[in-house]
Amino acid sequence: MNAAMDNLIALLTVLGIFVAVAFPSLLGIAHERRIDRQIRTAHRIMTSSPRR
Repeated sequence: MNAAMDNLIALLTVLGIFVAVAFPSLLGIAHERRIDRQIRTAHRIMTSSPRR
């Protein structure tokens, strides 16, 4: 039973480290997608409005 608990703790530790490493990258990807969406919307508005 002790070996199973040690394996579980090791697995959770590795998973925690993986999440800590991957989380900033995932936040950056989400941020860039939001900016891309805003740029596309602004471009669509600029091209659809009549020019003066």
